[in-house]
Amino acid sequence: MKTKVILLVTALTLTFSSNMLAQMDECVVTASLFIEPAKAKNYDAALPHYDKVVKECPTYSLATYQYGAKMFEHFIKKGDKSKIANYESNYNLMKTNYPAKTKVGKEMAKIAQIKYDNGIGEKMELFNAFDKAYKTDEKTFTSPKSLYTYFSLAKDLYEDGSKDIQEVFDLYDVVQEKIGKEEVKYAGKLSTLIEKEEAGTALTSKEAKRVKGYETNLGSYGKIKGSIDTKLGSIADCSNLVPLYEKLWEEKKNDVSWLKSAAGKLNSRDCDTPMFFQMVQQLHTLQPSASSAFYLGRLAEKDGKASEAKSYYEQAIDLETDPNQKVKYYYSLAENYRKKGSYGQARKYYRNMLEIKPNAGSAYLKIASMYAKSANNCGNSVFEKRAINWLAAQMADKAARVDPSIAGSARSAASSYRQRAPSKSDIFSEGMAGKTVSFSCWVGGSVRVPSL
Repeated sequence: MKTKVILLVTALTLTFSSNMLAQMDECVVTASLFIEPAKAKNYDAALPHYDKVVKECPTYSLATYQYGAKMFEHFIKKGDKSKIANYESNYNLMKTNYPAKTKVGKEMAKIAQIKYDNGIGEKMELFNAFDKAYKTDEKTFTSPKSLYTYFSLAKDLYEDGSKDIQEVFDLYDVVQEKIGKEEVKYAGKLSTLIEKEEAGTALTSKEAKRVKGYETNLGSYGKIKGSIDTKLGSIADCSNLVPLYEKLWEEKKNDVSWLKSAAGKLNSRDCDTPMFFQMVQQLHTLQPSASSAFYLGRLAEKDGKASEAKSYYEQAIDLETDPNQKVKYYYSLAENYRKKGSYGQARKYYRNMLEIKPNAGSAYLKIASMYAKSANNCGNSVFEKRAINWLAAQMADKAARVDPSIAGSARSAASSYRQRAPSKSDIFSEGMAGKTVSFSCWVGGSVRVPSL
C-alpha cells in the first residue's frame, strides 16, 4: 500500500513538473515573440504579441513591462493618444507583478507628464497627479521636466484663482530643495571622477561615459532651476511679498515654519523692509536657531557691522543641521572674509561649502578670482606672479564643469586668466616648459607650466 502511495505521489509530481516546464517553454516562445522585436525597436512587429505575454505569462520577465513602456511611449510620440491608456495599464501590471522593482514616483510622474504633454486632463487633475506621485515616492520623482511641470501647474492654478499664493511659495521651496538634493548627488559623483582625472589617472570608457551623463543631468537641473525662478516671476517680488506678509503677520507670527519661509524669501529677494527685521527678531525670540542667527548676521552686515555679522554667521553654522542651509551660511561667511581681503579665511569657508555641495560653481569662481588678484604677492619674479593665473583658470574650468548654470561666465573667466598667464614666448625664453611653479603665499600649492 505504501509503495502504491509513493508511486502515485511521484507520478503526480512528475506530471505537475512537466506541466510547469511546458508552461515555461511556452512563455519563452511567447515572450520572445514580443521582447526580441521590441528590443530591436521594431514596435510594429512587437505590438501584436504584447497582450498574450501579459495575459499568459505576466511574471515571466520584468523586461516585458520595460519594453512595453518604451513601445507605448513610441506610439504616443508618433501621435497615437489611445496608447496613453496602454502605457498606464502597463505600469499597473508592472507594479502588481514586480512591486519591489517598480519606481512608483518616477512612473506616476511619467504618466502625468505624458497626459500633460498631450493635453489630457484639467489643470487641477494633472497637478493632483504630480502631487500624488511626489508625495508617494519623492525619492524616484527625479525628472527635471516633471519637477518643472509640477510647479508650473501650481503657479497656473494660482493665476486661475484655484490656489492660494502661499501654496505656490511652499511648493517652490519643496521643488528647489529637491533639485538641490539631486544636484549634490550628481556633482559628488562628478567631482570624484574629475579629481581622479586631475590626479593623472586616465578614466575608463565607462567612467568617461558617466562623466558625460553627470554633466548632462547637472545641466538639466540647472536649466530647470532657472526656469522655475522665471515661472515664479513677479509674484515673489518685494512689492507682492511685503503686503502679503504684513496681511498674514498677526495670524502667522507664532508659526516658526512660516517665519522661516517668509524671512527666507524676503532675504533672497533682498527686500529692504522693517517687516524683515520684525520677522527675524520674532523668530529669534520664539526659537533661536541657525536661520534666525543667519538673518541677524545679514542685518548686521547691512549696517556695516562686519565683526558682528561674522559672529552671527558662525553661530548659524554651528547650529545648522540641514546641509543645504549650511552651504548658504558658509557662503555668507566666506563672502564676509573675501570683502575684507582675508582671502585665506575666505577660501577655507568656500571649501567647507564645496564639501557639502560639490556643484557650487560660484565658490570655485570666487577662489579663482582671489588667486588672480593675489598675483603681485605670490611670486618672486614676473613669470611666477603671472603663473598664478593658470591656477585661477583651473578653478574657473572646474566651476564650468560642475555647475552648468554658470558655465558660460566660468569659461569666459578661465579664458581671461589664461590670457594673463605667461605666453608661449615667455615660457620659451624662461626655459620653464613642463616645469612646476610653487606658491609660497596664502595660495600655496603649485601649477605645472604648459609644454611647448
